[in-house]
Amino acid sequence: MPEWKKSRIEIGILGLGVVGSGTVDLLQRQRAEIERKIGIPFHIKRIAVRNIDKVRAVKVDRSLLTNNAYDVLNDPDIDILCELIGGVEPAKEYVLHAMKRGMQVVTANKEMIAKEGNDLMTLARQKNLDFQFEGSVAGGIPIIQPMKNALGGNRIDEVMGIINGTTNYILTRMSQEHADFGDTLREAQARGYAEEDPTNDIEGYDAQYKIAILSSIAFTSRINVNDVHVEGITHITKADITYAEELGYTVKLVGIGRRMADGRLQVRVHPTLLPQTHPLASTNNVYNAILIKGDSVGDVMFYGRGAGSGPTGSAVVGDIMDVCRNLTHGSTGRIHCTCYDDSAVMPMDEVETRHYLRMTVQDKPGALASIAYALGACDISIEVVVQKAAQDGHAEIVWITHEAPNSKVREAKETIVRLPEVISFDNWLRVEGLYRE
Repeated sequence: MPEWKKSRIEIGILGLGVVGSGTVDLLQRQRAEIERKIGIPFHIKRIAVRNIDKVRAVKVDRSLLTNNAYDVLNDPDIDILCELIGGVEPAKEYVLHAMKRGMQVVTANKEMIAKEGNDLMTLARQKNLDFQFEGSVAGGIPIIQPMKNALGGNRIDEVMGIINGTTNYILTRMSQEHADFGDTLREAQARGYAEEDPTNDIEGYDAQYKIAILSSIAFTSRINVNDVHVEGITHITKADITYAEELGYTVKLVGIGRRMADGRLQVRVHPTLLPQTHPLASTNNVYNAILIKGDSVGDVMFYGRGAGSGPTGSAVVGDIMDVCRNLTHGSTGRIHCTCYDDSAVMPMDEVETRHYLRMTVQDKPGALASIAYALGACDISIEVVVQKAAQDGHAEIVWITHEAPNSKVREAKETIVRLPEVISFDNWLRVEGLYRE
């Protein structure tokens, strides 16, 4: 075993925003306990920030701060780099630079991992370096390390989760208060649960990055994030929430990775009707939950706060501690990227699910029969249908179908919207799990 000759481990940090502040706060508050657990002192050597004069959520010695990232990256004393600035560039450039200089790397950057993880992990392996990213998915919930270690002996056939706290908060409030999407989004922003520009969350991109990462690990195959089907929640209305509840479902934005019998993978993010008896259905507000199905362990669910300064900082510190132990025992680079397969991702049009369809029609005889005929002509059978009279001679019809490919529903929709009885095709959502009366 290579001898560790330094008396302490030096840490450099890029970024002191939400995650950086939580990380530094925890390292400072729990310094004595952390050092006891890792068996060696540590020291924060330098922190790069955009604005040195900005008021911080955590108190740090001003002499540690620099507005030049390369003051951290080129410091020969730094052993571990924590990249906590987010985004793809310049974050990827910084991480590659650090690795080439022999630094171990810890990050919470989901977008960089999802889009550029292969390049980074390849270099880490070549250099025999640690590259840890527990904080990139589900905040403080331990999920990356358990999948790679404790569950590593399992063949994982499904990973399914509520992995975005902002959208889960919005959908929870819409359900509890029967409120409109716009009002609930503004409430989430006022409470600090949604960004001023909430696009990444409400359009599903944040969850897209995370399910790409989880699926890559679960199925040992690199997932191109562009192959992950993604839909957001902006088209969900209180009418959809109400109908779902009446039918025994809850609407959630769900990320799904599933191994199919032919070896292909389903990897998708979209609003989903889950039976109220489903393990994920009771995950509310800003909480996240991830359900994993292993061939030996069965169903395992991880639950907790999926974002925020403290929870994500907790994940980052856990990675730092793991790297410290590896450094002092000469065992860095123990767990390399395990994406050694090349499994194809199934196009969304070929994915078969049950479907929720809501439409407004003229309230007259034959309307329901015309739509049912159009569905039947596309080999789509009906499980549940609900019709309610509305104002001005209109009626709302909601259908829950049996399993059918997305392509067939799309084909049926093209016919239905042209029917003279149909005023509008209002929504189309997928349904997971078994219907429970």
